[in-house]
Amino acid sequence: MSVPADAGANNDARAGIVRDAKVISLITMAHFVSHLHALLLPPVFVLVKDSFGVGYTEIALALTGYNIVSALLQTPAGFLVDRIGPRIMLTGGLLVATTATAMVALLPGYWTFIAAYALLGLANTVYHPADYSILSSAIDGKRIGKAFSIHNFSGYAGFGAAPAFMITCTALWGWHGAYLAASLLALCAAVTLMAAGHILPKAPRRPAPSARKAEANDGKVGWDLLLSAPILRQLFFFLCLGMANGGIQTYSVVSQQVMFGTPTSISNIALSGFLLMSAAGVLLGGIIADRTEHHGRVAAIGFACTAVMAILMGWVALPGYALILVMSVGGVLNGMIQPSRDMMVRAVTPPGSFGKVFGFVTTGLNLGGMVAPLAYGWMMDHGQPQMIYAVVTLFILLALVTAITRRKPEGSLHGLARARS
Repeated sequence: MSVPADAGANNDARAGIVRDAKVISLITMAHFVSHLHALLLPPVFVLVKDSFGVGYTEIALALTGYNIVSALLQTPAGFLVDRIGPRIMLTGGLLVATTATAMVALLPGYWTFIAAYALLGLANTVYHPADYSILSSAIDGKRIGKAFSIHNFSGYAGFGAAPAFMITCTALWGWHGAYLAASLLALCAAVTLMAAGHILPKAPRRPAPSARKAEANDGKVGWDLLLSAPILRQLFFFLCLGMANGGIQTYSVVSQQVMFGTPTSISNIALSGFLLMSAAGVLLGGIIADRTEHHGRVAAIGFACTAVMAILMGWVALPGYALILVMSVGGVLNGMIQPSRDMMVRAVTPPGSFGKVFGFVTTGLNLGGMVAPLAYGWMMDHGQPQMIYAVVTLFILLALVTAITRRKPEGSLHGLARARS
């Protein structure tokens, strides 16, 4: 008995949806862990500082080292993802993260702490290039937008879960035990990838005779693209985001306590509200991004409102409930920006280059992360917490201007795309 053609097509469609769901689940799991790891320190900043007997600036050096390593090696990691495959790189990144957080938990000493955060920065280099490479090559084109939105959502969910995770684990086992729990979480994710990673794309096969020449040409054209004006503009855009978010995410808890005597428990709830509502805002932003072509305007509205949030936090002694409300609303708007941000990157990216370009422009977040912890830590050590919010507002407004004054994609980019084909 023959099977109707439409029944076979429906079965294939269902199988494709199931496979895409498995791929997205694995990638979002890794992305969740990576973002949770990026925000392990802020909830226990004071405990770690007091434990080592140093100032805010010295502890902030760990975050600077993390971001220096990420900034220097993320783009090379993107090229390596294309060469040996995203699946291997992603699993390796999780194992390196497991090692780094275990070092913090088990090995004493301030400089070991700094070295461990540099190693954690190395792990961070693989996530965006590998994630976007896998999603771009494995997910059906009809669902790729939703896949990117869910991917961003998982990252913000990781950010939002970090304060609660660290506070709970610290209450049970101390801050060293909290870092060990984070290490075990990364190990579980790595083991899951090893067990179920067969559904992910493997390393591309290259024709043996021309492999070296093809790789050399690809690298040359790739760097010509990355150093073009529209892509560098996006790099600056992400730098502004890194500087702004570095102030809110890392120093909002301690600065609110110093300026207004806000209990750390309230500030941590407010920070969790900001991050969790950012995750919700990403989903809202995905719907908005699908319904408009004016992504710069969407970003500008979100940035303008986020600037208001920063001003209120810096110059108004908000009651606990008001601080939670203001940061939660700011989180929605901050998340709403993200899909439009990605669409602006896509608009200046030739076909087939999204992974490399996204890996490069997100280095701007790391460049901001190199400067922000030390700069804001210096302000805290010199009794100027309010200056943090002034600088945050400045970079939000710079990002706003960059978004609304962007140009259309240049023809040279499409020429580079043709050169690659």
